[in-house]
Amino acid sequence: MGTRKPEDIRSIALISHGGAGKTTLNEAFLFDAGQISRMGKVEDKNTVSDFDSEEQKRGISISTSLSTIPYKDKTLYILDTPGFADFVGEQRCAMRVADGAGVLINATAGVEVQTHNVWQFAQDFETPAFFFVTKLDRENTDFDDVVADIQENLSDRAVPLFLPVGSQLNFKGIVNVLTGKSYTYKGDGSKDFTEGDTPADMADAVASARETLIERAVEADDDLMMRYLDGEEISNDEILSVLRKAICTRQLFPIVPGSGTANIGVLQLMDVIVDFMPSPKDMLHRAALKGEEVVNIPPDENGKFLAFVFKVMVDPYVGKLSFVKVFSGKLTSDQPLYNVTQGQEERIGAFRFMKGKDGVEGKEVVLGDIVAIPKLESTIAGDTLGSKGETLQFRPIKFPKPVYSVAVLPKSRADEDKLGNAITKILKEDRTLSFVKDPETNDAVLSGMGDMHLDIMLSKIKERYKVDLETRTPKVPYRETIKKKASAQGKHKKQSGGRGQYGDVWFELAPLEKNAGIEFIDRVVGGAVPKNYIPAAEKGLREAAARGFLAGYPATDFSCAIFDGSYHEVDSSEMAFKIAASLAFKKCMEQANAILMEPVMNVEVTVPEECLGDVMGDFNSRRGRIMGIDGEGKLQVVKAQCPLSELFRYAIILRSMTSGRGSFTMEYSHYEEVPGDVAKKIIEQAAQERKDEEE
Repeated sequence: MGTRKPEDIRSIALISHGGAGKTTLNEAFLFDAGQISRMGKVEDKNTVSDFDSEEQKRGISISTSLSTIPYKDKTLYILDTPGFADFVGEQRCAMRVADGAGVLINATAGVEVQTHNVWQFAQDFETPAFFFVTKLDRENTDFDDVVADIQENLSDRAVPLFLPVGSQLNFKGIVNVLTGKSYTYKGDGSKDFTEGDTPADMADAVASARETLIERAVEADDDLMMRYLDGEEISNDEILSVLRKAICTRQLFPIVPGSGTANIGVLQLMDVIVDFMPSPKDMLHRAALKGEEVVNIPPDENGKFLAFVFKVMVDPYVGKLSFVKVFSGKLTSDQPLYNVTQGQEERIGAFRFMKGKDGVEGKEVVLGDIVAIPKLESTIAGDTLGSKGETLQFRPIKFPKPVYSVAVLPKSRADEDKLGNAITKILKEDRTLSFVKDPETNDAVLSGMGDMHLDIMLSKIKERYKVDLETRTPKVPYRETIKKKASAQGKHKKQSGGRGQYGDVWFELAPLEKNAGIEFIDRVVGGAVPKNYIPAAEKGLREAAARGFLAGYPATDFSCAIFDGSYHEVDSSEMAFKIAASLAFKKCMEQANAILMEPVMNVEVTVPEECLGDVMGDFNSRRGRIMGIDGEGKLQVVKAQCPLSELFRYAIILRSMTSGRGSFTMEYSHYEEVPGDVAKKIIEQAAQERKDEEE
């Protein structure tokens, strides 16, 4: 890549709702910069950034792709992120390292749910941003309506920097409201355009937009604002300078109209990125941790080397690639590298400046570079890289919690043997996945952000690691408990020739508060049960409780007092007392009003206002309780509590109910009693399953 200066680097994450055209825009960037000879199309499966077989098969982006684009003596790092909510982790990782965000708004749909979500990432990371209104060459589009939508629902600091020439099928170019220059395209996808003056019928609109833009821009400089208010003439150079300052400090977000498919306005957008978006040296200090102390790391090209790993990808030919952003200093490939987070030294062969799946090797990285490093063995997303002895670590990435789960079952013994290794590797690559062996249900549960997410991951596991898995809905980790006190005797007596078996205990069970577990109390007096048999009685109780009474689910949240019993000097044994304890437990449960308990989740659902009634009605049908509703622009956030058993397919249902415009999160809240009619069905099903197993 040759010599690069940090001030000549721009890194932009393209973010939006799915289908807005990020991959197409990235393709146009590459074409206009002369990096590819023709633009590929998503539907033709030949774009630079959608190179994964799953992406090509499904026609969507599923992971963030990096394109390194030389343009006008600058280096642009373009991060093409997925737009679907299932891959929100990829979006968040890209936003963590980008110096700027390009928010694409589909002119045929306006501000959509996932647009709102990714815009929140820009807010969280305080990232300067621009808006690119795409697909203006389609029918039923209106630029002014989209601008109003952005200003109302995302930011009132969003202001047009260009206006469209023509509309819908007659959209043919754009006008710079500052300079008055127009750029008219052929509309055939070529990058050729004709430069001219503002069309006469647009003069008033351009003048009004220019005034609004300047008024917003000068707010970033008090002296300039006073001069402007006093009616003093402001030079173009001053306006351009304060406009860049306003954009870099997030006091203004420029809006640019265009079309990625028709390649209209793309070159002007690239100029906006070069001229107005921040370089790494313009960015805020990055917070790092030194133990418990927070240290701010300035973007210093001559400072200590510190980089952040935001993505790990397994390439079938190159192997593992770790994508890193340099936040301080520089490094050459012959210098040692240290993973501060893992406490491991790593070896570097070369740095790869990526363009989709392909890369150009380089020997040095500087402040602001985003590169892939092959074969960093111990490194995962969220790690900090530095020099040996470094203790500073950047804050880890906050990944969203999974919302959709399946139980996985290996199809063969060979698949079972290879499963552990495959899961370990796939979890390193995708930090929004989780895999746990549920101790209560014994299910191996794979969880992610949605059914599409897990479907793709299972396909990767099969294709890449040759592990074939079947899936089913996970078992609900129900629990059993009691509502009143009960006491009963458990007596095990057996004589079959030779030494017999004898154990006799009296138990009293009493309810405890939620999450108290099982409390075992020894109240035996007078040696009715010898001390050496008490532990066996407790073990028998706990083993029986783990097997449950009503439907085979663990019983919990009760105390058990052993208060009497008897023994035989010859025939008593630990095993006999374990069996007696199990019998006493079952008899107590028969009398103690045993009930089933189910896990209840806190759920937050974000949906367009017009879908609110459907979502609330659906929760009622799922035995859910609405806890509150908050408004966020034209979106509504429904807060509810709902049994886990009703939520396993909720990601699919919500997508269908809201046409893909809804999203949700959930986390465990508490256990509560299962309603009688529902409990009856669960108990009957458990009995049938036991019967089937016995047969």
